[in-house]
Amino acid sequence: MENYNQTSTDFILLGLFPPSSLGLFLFTLTVPTFLMALTGNLCMVLLILLDAQLHTPMYFLLSQLSLMDLIYICTTVPKMASDFLLGNKSISFIGCGVQTFFFGTLAGSEGLLLMSMSYDRYVAICFPLHYPIRMNRRVCVLMILGSWAMGVVSSSAHTVHALHIPYCRSRAIDHFFCDIPAMLTLACVDTRVYEYIVFLCAILFLLFPFIVILGSYGKVLLVVYHMCSREGRKKGYSTCSAHLTVVTLYYVPFVFTYLRPKSLRSAAEDKLVAVFYTILTPVLNPVIYSLRNKEVLGALQRVARRMDFSVKMSACDCSCEEL
Repeated sequence: MENYNQTSTDFILLGLFPPSSLGLFLFTLTVPTFLMALTGNLCMVLLILLDAQLHTPMYFLLSQLSLMDLIYICTTVPKMASDFLLGNKSISFIGCGVQTFFFGTLAGSEGLLLMSMSYDRYVAICFPLHYPIRMNRRVCVLMILGSWAMGVVSSSAHTVHALHIPYCRSRAIDHFFCDIPAMLTLACVDTRVYEYIVFLCAILFLLFPFIVILGSYGKVLLVVYHMCSREGRKKGYSTCSAHLTVVTLYYVPFVFTYLRPKSLRSAAEDKLVAVFYTILTPVLNPVIYSLRNKEVLGALQRVARRMDFSVKMSACDCSCEEL
């Protein structure tokens, strides 16, 4: 690997799994996990789209979270799987740029979207009478477009800069996708200034939203604690625990990876932690929001009944035509 032709513009992704029976075992665990994430997030998007009772700001934001997770896991896992199966670990210069762009866009956008979701719950629980005004359709759409736009702008700038850095060392990236910090270790120029910029962007897209989210939920939990209704407290705690679980699973691995000093980082740890936000979080989000949410389960039953009714009607029509 290390003697890879340095005159080529291709990169080599060293991957996540070792070429052994252990690697094969871990790979067999990753494939069903990927399929579960794919199915779960696609079902959430379609369910929210098809059921009218879920056409609210909270579920509109949730559908975007599922869409992001759907694209997220498709950005890294298929390439990692094909590399392991086929043994061809090379990725073109442009392909690496495309993967970097999508990963950066989704990482930044999802962090901002989670902040928007925490504001939605903050207004719904702390200011319920103002909720229809503060979280109307226009505000919700602006939040979503703003999250996507800021993610795209930030990722475009980082991708363009990363692709213009001269790489004169080995082209073997010690990761399972084109992660910019892993790519910077191959640069033959001083990248300290750019590393500081990446650190500041991580604060903007990770630490700042995380602090806002914690502040929002701190206020929400305080209001829920003082509720007179036991049922209201139970519902409030259930909603907050689901959101906080998702936030923790997303932010903690990112913060651990991108806000640590370079001297304390290691490629093995970065790859292991990356599994959480690239594979585990996308598969767990739909589970958390569906199994613990009566409205989602109710919508699933309604859509299933409608589909069953449609199938029966189609069968009935076919029978009538035959007669």
